Amino acid sequence: MNVLVCNVGSTSLKFKLYDMPDCVVTAQGAVERVGSDHDAVFSYKNNGTGRGTAADKQDIPDYQTGIERFLYELTAGENAVLDRVEEIERVGFKATLSKGYFGVHEIDSAVLEGMREWLPMAPLHNAAYLKAIDVMRGVLPEARFVGAFETAFHRTIPMERKIFGVPYEWYEKYGVQRLGYHSASHGYIADVLNREKTEYAAISCHLGGSCSVCAIENGHSADISFGMSLESGLIHANRTGDIDCGMIPFLCSQGLSEEEILQGLQKKGGLLGISGVSNDLRYIIEAADAGNARAQLAIDVFVTGIVHYIGAFYLDLGRLDDLVFTAGIGEHSARIRRLVCEKLAPLGVHLDDAKNEACHGEAVISAADSKVCVRVIPTNEELGIARRTYELA
Repeated sequence: MNVLVCNVGSTSLKFKLYDMPDCVVTAQGAVERVGSDHDAVFSYKNNGTGRGTAADKQDIPDYQTGIERFLYELTAGENAVLDRVEEIERVGFKATLSKGYFGVHEIDSAVLEGMREWLPMAPLHNAAYLKAIDVMRGVLPEARFVGAFETAFHRTIPMERKIFGVPYEWYEKYGVQRLGYHSASHGYIADVLNREKTEYAAISCHLGGSCSVCAIENGHSADISFGMSLESGLIHANRTGDIDCGMIPFLCSQGLSEEEILQGLQKKGGLLGISGVSNDLRYIIEAADAGNARAQLAIDVFVTGIVHYIGAFYLDLGRLDDLVFTAGIGEHSARIRRLVCEKLAPLGVHLDDAKNEACHGEAVISAADSKVCVRVIPTNEELGIARRTYELA
């Protein structure tokens, strides 16, 4: 069975076509920096032949353009693996939120309505997935669509860490609580650790365009930096992360419109908002090295937030056996890993600088005398989604 997994991030699209149940990736593609002007990166690969295409400085203004570009390469390009799109039998999405639906569900009209109803909770992500699903349905009318929602892994968080200091009736009536996200990523990290041991305390740092820190105890989520919405926790590429809720009425009183405030919180905040340079940490680091004070400040705020949550979760867990870095920044930025670990020295975290700088792919990068095993584990969210999409009855 051909199962296509579509991962729609806040600034990216990732695709993998699986031959199931063998879990063999036959083709894959990615679009980075979606929405940028002539700065997007597109890649496609036929995994059977090893041939593909890669291009930077592309104009990919929206998700629809990126999806259509991938489907063209998949079925009609020089390195196509399918003759026609109808050969795709199921499409799995790393979907975000749908009111009343958690875990893995076939995407029908009720699930879509739940996604629309909770659109204010995840305006960027749910809107992107709704658009992606709509585009896919237009070209794959016979395929079965499956949503693997992002809150499932965090349903084990205890109530005292889940409930907010709001009227309890809001929890009962509206479901106001800490939901958490990045389940596919943190769940995959737990799966890797579970193969090695059954009892452990770990902290997983998913650092990319969207960022979170998760406490994992014996394979289960114990806490997460995200709150109820994606506009929380660490600062992200464009989103603000944790803010004082009183700031919103204050900004209204200063003459800002609701649209201006939302733009600032969701699209013009985070690393972009602080640095004034870019939402891409690589460019921010370049600017900081060239003496840009705001770029350096963005890096400092980012690292401080990560350390803040690691310290809090260390106390939640009572110990720390494994500290894991994953996702784009976590896997590829030796500098961010070093800056975070330097601040964690009081917890007995010691990095091997040579291993950290040389790291490419999965590796242990802690020093021999470190009390905590520091690891880089590339996440594989798509494989888990492919399995769940295939297994859904």
